Amino acid sequence: MNIEPRIPTVKNPPEQFAGDVWVDPIAGPHEGDQRMTVALVRFAPGARTAWHSHARGQYLRVTAGVARFGDRDGNVIEVHPGETLYTPPGQDHWHAAAPGCFMEHIAMLESADDAADTTDWKEHITDDEYEGRTA
Repeated sequence: MNIEPRIPTVKNPPEQFAGDVWVDPIAGPHEGDQRMTVALVRFAPGARTAWHSHARGQYLRVTAGVARFGDRDGNVIEVHPGETLYTPPGQDHWHAAAPGCFMEHIAMLESADDAADTTDWKEHITDDEYEGRTA
């Protein structure tokens, strides 16, 4: 057993995020048959991901602030500290901080057979999608 080395906080790339979003890795695979990745992700007010999906799904545990999650059907839900959202494999979605507050969540997901296929990043969401005003 060992204490994991601390990995510096990094700002997520603008190709995948709008606004300021930072990630602190918590855990990643050590052995070839391990797949679990865990990270603490912090969003500035109104910051959001682009549309994306995960090959094996994802769990997001909100730890602070108010999170917004949306899907391609136009559903936008708010999730509060202590609540966990599950997104099934392949479901397009986005996550964001609600307006006016920071938000942080713990992201948990498993890598795909080819790690490069774990997350499929797509286009940025619109302000209307963020606000739940989709046709």
